[in-house]
Amino acid sequence: MNEPRFKAHYTTKVVPALKQDFGYTSAMQVPRLEKIVINMGVGDAIQNIKILDTAVEELTAITGQKAIVRKAKKSVAQFKLREGMPIACMVTLRGTRMWEFFDRLVTLSLPRVRDFRGVPTRSFDGRGNYTLGLKDQVIFQEIDYSKVDKLKGMNVTFVTSAPTDAEAKALLGHLGMPFRK
Repeated sequence: MNEPRFKAHYTTKVVPALKQDFGYTSAMQVPRLEKIVINMGVGDAIQNIKILDTAVEELTAITGQKAIVRKAKKSVAQFKLREGMPIACMVTLRGTRMWEFFDRLVTLSLPRVRDFRGVPTRSFDGRGNYTLGLKDQVIFQEIDYSKVDKLKGMNVTFVTSAPTDAEAKALLGHLGMPFRK
């Protein structure tokens, strides 16, 4: 099996560029993309559990990896939510699947967002991780629009080994993440 296109781009173009930008002496100092976590919170699953089943199927189709169901950690009376109720689903991507998902997200899915002007630059957490919120799942071509019963948003978190937000932004920028100007 050949190497994903964005991983080859990372090793040939991004690593030398980041070494020059930040003055790293070793290739091991250069920040790298460690994992991508996709989380889909489905609050309507309290009334109708079938919505969560479709969310798991859609997330599995988008990522190519089986999504796991997450349960509520706390009870919240206002939302009629009890501890242990299934409420969300998530996938953690590493390795080849991570690079292929990143490729599809940046080149195919994000340009399909209506009125797309770039992703916000304020969504870094202070430790070199970036979270991107997507409003609906139909931007991915794996989802059949005619079978979608309800639009569900998702959070995509890019976990990097960068110690600062500036280094993480440079890494994602060199990889092709379309940040707002």
